[in-house]
Amino acid sequence: MIPFSVLDLAPITLGSDASQAFRNTLDLARHAEAWGYKRYWLAEHHNMPGIASAATSVVIGHVAAGTKTIRVGSGGIMLPNHAPLLIAEQFGTLAALFPGRIDLGVGRAPGTDQIAARAMRRDLNESAERFPQDVMELQALFAPARPGQVIQAVPGAGLEVPIWILGSSLFGAQLAAMLGLPYAFASHFAPDHLHEALALYRSQFRPSDTLDKPYAMVAANAFAAETDAEAERLFTSLEQQFLALRRGAPGPLPPPADDMRDRMSSMERMGLERTFAYAAVGSPETVRAKLQRFIDETRPDEIIVTGQIYDHAARLRSFEIVAEIAKTLAPKQSGVAA
Repeated sequence: MIPFSVLDLAPITLGSDASQAFRNTLDLARHAEAWGYKRYWLAEHHNMPGIASAATSVVIGHVAAGTKTIRVGSGGIMLPNHAPLLIAEQFGTLAALFPGRIDLGVGRAPGTDQIAARAMRRDLNESAERFPQDVMELQALFAPARPGQVIQAVPGAGLEVPIWILGSSLFGAQLAAMLGLPYAFASHFAPDHLHEALALYRSQFRPSDTLDKPYAMVAANAFAAETDAEAERLFTSLEQQFLALRRGAPGPLPPPADDMRDRMSSMERMGLERTFAYAAVGSPETVRAKLQRFIDETRPDEIIVTGQIYDHAARLRSFEIVAEIAKTLAPKQSGVAA
């Protein structure tokens, strides 16, 4: 059985607020733990009215404190926004509070726009270029402190917090392979280079003290309900939110729409279909078939699913259905190594 995990953006729904989003996040995390999900990751975004997880390490602490066994981490921390020492201290603190349960996934995208990046006092181009050096600096800060070491992460040094490289292009795949780190691909919204990136990561992987062989996670949107029609209706909330973002007007997660045909142009429809090429939307039978095809195509070591669903009860039910489906899924035997 392939492990399944959860990616949560702590959605702020239309008419609600961040406080409710955090209550919903913790409730989903507790259910995810009971349903057998392996990890619960939160993502860093800024200047997004529909996403409450900007202070990602704080929300990770909230979730970890309210659960018992599930691993909790970032999917991811956008490293160009931060000094590596500060991230090492934050995640060292989390690892000290919740031993053996914290993951640090890092990416080199800003998770925001140019205006918000300037508000964070970051030069995106320069910071992104430093990403490989920043990752290696993080590794050094989490390693045991050496005699005479001037800069130490306290807490952090010696805690060996697991670092993942996240990406949606070939750059992250190459870096993860070079450093011998686990790799997660953002195929839930940027699927274009998925297969090329996985092939590159697996073929160029160098064993390290962290891993002796590649470990690849792939992401998918999953919207499951009792019928195809109901799941497709739930999915329209994400479609509307993405359309608003691409039109330059990001906002809270809206309620489902009964009909999306008059809400977008044909070009916008094509763009959404490409963006969500790996979305598993439908009844349990439909979602199972789509996830099985996704597994057969990518042969992942792990899948992380996300679902921006307006109604919290429907969101819980969707993740519950996916957890039940996950127990029945496995790669077909083809002689291809995962």
